Amino acid sequence: MHITLAPMEGVLDHLMRDMLTQIGGYDLCVTEFIRIVDAKLPERVFYRFCPELHQGGFTPSGTPVKIQLLGNHPQYLAENAQLAVELGSHGIDINFGCPAKTVNKSRGGAVLLQYPEELYAIINAVREAVPSSIAVTAKMRLGFADTELAIENADAIYQAGATELAIHARTKSDGYRPPAYWPWIAKIKQHVPIPIIANGEIWSAADAQLCQSQSTCDNLMLGRGAIALPNLANCIKHNAQPMPWAEMLALLIRYSAYEIEGVKGCYYPNRIKQWFTYLKRQYPQAQDMFTQIRRLNNADEIVKTLAQ
Repeated sequence: MHITLAPMEGVLDHLMRDMLTQIGGYDLCVTEFIRIVDAKLPERVFYRFCPELHQGGFTPSGTPVKIQLLGNHPQYLAENAQLAVELGSHGIDINFGCPAKTVNKSRGGAVLLQYPEELYAIINAVREAVPSSIAVTAKMRLGFADTELAIENADAIYQAGATELAIHARTKSDGYRPPAYWPWIAKIKQHVPIPIIANGEIWSAADAQLCQSQSTCDNLMLGRGAIALPNLANCIKHNAQPMPWAEMLALLIRYSAYEIEGVKGCYYPNRIKQWFTYLKRQYPQAQDMFTQIRRLNNADEIVKTLAQ
């Protein structure tokens, strides 16, 4: 079983990737998407999204990191993919799953699931631009408004030369509302011979087992579940017990040091509050703690409250 830490825009930055991979259980990380419009981006953009490139494309604990690109122009995506690989990315992932309205309005993410021929053109261009030894993968949803093109989309990605496909088992219209339709992944898997990774609504080891059974996929991708329960990958892989609240508090304080000292320190209050919205799903204590910090906008005050 391989577990990938999902790309979550605005959430799973390099600091969070560092912390979660130190806890363990992850075989690969995928960055937040880098938006490609009509140009080859400068190297500094790739280093900003993926500082791990300075260490051979690995997190400090040794987990490889793959850069994700988002856009609709095959040639520009190909040129940027080539640069990302030259800088040390462990493969290239293309985002066909983002449901955000602002992204979809600019013809990026899940909106492209209405056009299988465009998925093919993008993957094919990227595949031709990077060495054959480099993995070219994609992440998609079951569709845009419905699942009518689910199999056709997956097949287009496969036919274009993708080596692997992660499927979030909901449509764009479904958003993040439960349930995730894992049996749909099994249907797609019958028609597409490349490895498939199942994603969506995995919050516990029990969810993971059910997902594997219904999707017929051994390999999983964890996103929101990994934020809500930081040792979720170990719970799935090694039957570890969920992290106790006392350890979770210590992790929050440790994250505080990372974020305040890191390049996004000014965003720390928003980041920590965002994290609590996920923690409340797993930890009853998180609601009370969130009530104490939700009106605080000073990082030192938040850390002091956490420490108490």
